[in-house]
Order: sequence, then C-alpha cells, then structure tokens
Amino acid sequence: MKAFWAIFKARNIEFWRDRATLGWNLMFPVLLIIGFAFMFNNDDKVQYHVGWVGNSDDRAQFLDTTSLRYVDFIEYEDLEAALEKLRYHRVDLVVMPGDLSIQYWLNDDSPSGYITEQLVRSNLLVTAEAASVTGEPIRYLDWVAPGILGMNMMFSCLFGVGYVIVRYRKNGVLKRFQATPVTPFMFLSAQVASRLLVVLFITTSIFTAMALLFDFIIKGNAAALLLIAALAAMSMISLGLLVSARSGSEELAGGLLNLITWPMMLLSGVWFSLEGAAPAIQWAANIFPLTHALSAARSVMLDGGSLVDIAPSLITLFVMTLVFLGIAARLFKWGDN
Repeated sequence: MKAFWAIFKARNIEFWRDRATLGWNLMFPVLLIIGFAFMFNNDDKVQYHVGWVGNSDDRAQFLDTTSLRYVDFIEYEDLEAALEKLRYHRVDLVVMPGDLSIQYWLNDDSPSGYITEQLVRSNLLVTAEAASVTGEPIRYLDWVAPGILGMNMMFSCLFGVGYVIVRYRKNGVLKRFQATPVTPFMFLSAQVASRLLVVLFITTSIFTAMALLFDFIIKGNAAALLLIAALAAMSMISLGLLVSARSGSEELAGGLLNLITWPMMLLSGVWFSLEGAAPAIQWAANIFPLTHALSAARSVMLDGGSLVDIAPSLITLFVMTLVFLGIAARLFKWGDN
C-alpha cells in the first residue's frame, strides 16, 4: 500500500503541477458546450431542407407555414440549380409554385425525402404534382463515402503524428536530434512524408476495395482524387505537427487535437450538407482543410470536375500545408523546456 500511495500521490501532484493540462481539462468541456449551444441554439431545430424555386414572399398562399416545424426553406432562382442540390442530397425536396398549384421533386434515394414530402403535403393550401429528379440521382452512399474516408484520414493524420512527437519529446529522443545537423523544418518535413505514405496507402486500399464492392459513382479522373487525398493528408499532418510543436504533455496534446477534430468532423460536411446553415457556420467550416478536401473530392466523383474546377480547393490545401508547417517549424522545440 505504501508503494501504491506513493505512486498515486506522485501522479496527482504531477497532474496538478501541469498547469497547461489542468487548464485544458477545465476549459475543453466548457468550450465544447458553448460550441454546441451556438450551433444548436434553437429549440425548433431544422431537420429538413426544402428548395423553393422563385420568390418566397408569396409562400403563404401555397403553404400553411405556421404549423410547419423543423423545415427550412432555401430560395433558388433557377430550377436546374435546385434539382442539382436535390440529386446530391443537399436539400430534401424542391418546390416550384405555379399560378394556382405547385410542383415538387423528390430524390427517390434520399432517406429524408419521404418525410419532408409528408410534412409539406400535410400543410398544402393548393393542389400539388409530384415528380422525381431527372438524370442519375446520387445515392447517399456515394455522397457520404468521401466524408467517411476523409474523417479516417483526419484522425490518422492528427493523432498519428501529434502523439508521436509529444512522446519523442517526453522520452528525450528529440534532444538527441538537437545535437545533429537536423533542423526543425527537416525533421518535420520527414514526419510529413512518412505519415503521408502510410495514410495514402491505407486510404487508397480502402477506397479501391469499397469502390469495387459498392460500385461508387466516379465521373472524374481517379488520379485527381489521389492528388486531393495527398494534399489533404499533408495539410492535416502539418496541422498535427503544429499542435505538437511545443507541447510536452500527451494529455494537453490530446485535448488540443480533440478541439480540432470535433468541429472539423461536424462542420466539414462529413455526414450532412451545410446547405442552408447560418453564414457564420459556413464561414467557420472553410477554416478546416477537410472541408476543402471533401468539396473537391465530391466535385470529381459526382460532377466529373476537372483540375481546373477544383483548383481553388487544391491551392487552399497547399497553402494551408505551407502555413501550418512553417509555423510548426518556427515554434518547434526539441525539449520540454
């Protein structure tokens, strides 16, 4: 018991003396709750999105919106643009009003389309005509697959690098490098290259196997998808290195990485589209590299986008990589002190 008590006491003293970790354990749940409160601060939460083609000022003559809850109406001027959103599950229903009636379109592969249709039809004040989207509708599986792979890359890049660097620092491995001609930028660049090789091998293998199994829609060039994956992985690995550049505590590094991964997983469009979300939420989503990676990947897979079409996303990911890696090299320290 004496040995147990000594270890127990020493670990508690170590934790309380680590002010950074202590502060993080106190602040992280507070920040998480505040973030969720900001995102979901309305008790009448929007669950379904309806694309309304035309002016919404006269919507009251077609729909009784007073009792229509959990539905958000997004205005579109062009029918084809609205139907394109419907094909890609960014809205659940598209409605176009006429003189004395309305016409609406469904995506038969949308799991939310049926419920949205029932909600809208139950509040109609005029007759309605239903139709399905023309052209090839996109399965939800095709839309969500890049998000799942991107999320897997995110965890592998951030946690796979961040914890390793902190452990090297705690074990004194980095201090030995300090006595060599290796510069921080050289060391961090080697970490990026090593982890990039692992992540690309795993992601490519999973994507190839799943594409053969589920017959994903891939309208664009597969080489463009590989380029997107490489740039996305490099940016997120560099971000993980930035987090671990000065941290000497695995607990603190884990908390900081959670602070990054949770918002990125929720706001980058992994599981659902942010179509119709508040402008502040959409602006915040663009801060994360995963947002640009998924946007580019879905453009190539579902729209047949070329390198020119996804160039803004690729440039953004490349710039993020240079910025994260440059700041990490600037802040990097070999030891705990």
